[in-house]
Amino acid sequence: MLLAAAPQEGCALLLGRRLGTSLVLQRIWPCCNSWQPQEERQHRFLLDPREQLLAQRWARERQLQVLGAAHSHPSSDAVPSASDLALSCGPALMLIRSGRPVATPLRAWWLPDSAGWSGDSVEGASPAALKPRELALELVPELELELESRSGEESPPGSGPGRLGE
Repeated sequence: MLLAAAPQEGCALLLGRRLGTSLVLQRIWPCCNSWQPQEERQHRFLLDPREQLLAQRWARERQLQVLGAAHSHPSSDAVPSASDLALSCGPALMLIRSGRPVATPLRAWWLPDSAGWSGDSVEGASPAALKPRELALELVPELELELESRSGEESPPGSGPGRLGE
């Protein structure tokens, strides 16, 4: 689904629950990349605020929450770029799918907020506390298929959870 937008960056919202120190990703809500100007969508993405509100309402009705966002890097590694970090706000989960033939094309990152809040403790505003932290990623087959091949459905996809944690 994230690579379907290539050569532009694809994007989606990540819906799920917290279970202790783990995040359980239960639904992937595909979104349109609405970055302007369009010519920059090969290395930038913007989630439409209306899509975000719809996803939040849908998730709330099902006792889920928006955990973060996913996007693709069509021609670079699955590591948050300086732009990703500057334009995101935490605490949030960030999944990145590389379009390059690399050993680990899908990686998960935890982004603390600007005060160093990690979601379960205050780490302080030290530079180390503000850096994204890579999370272990365990995909169930159904979720892996969605990340790889889903495109353009009206209802949010997702049939099985994926765990993200330490």
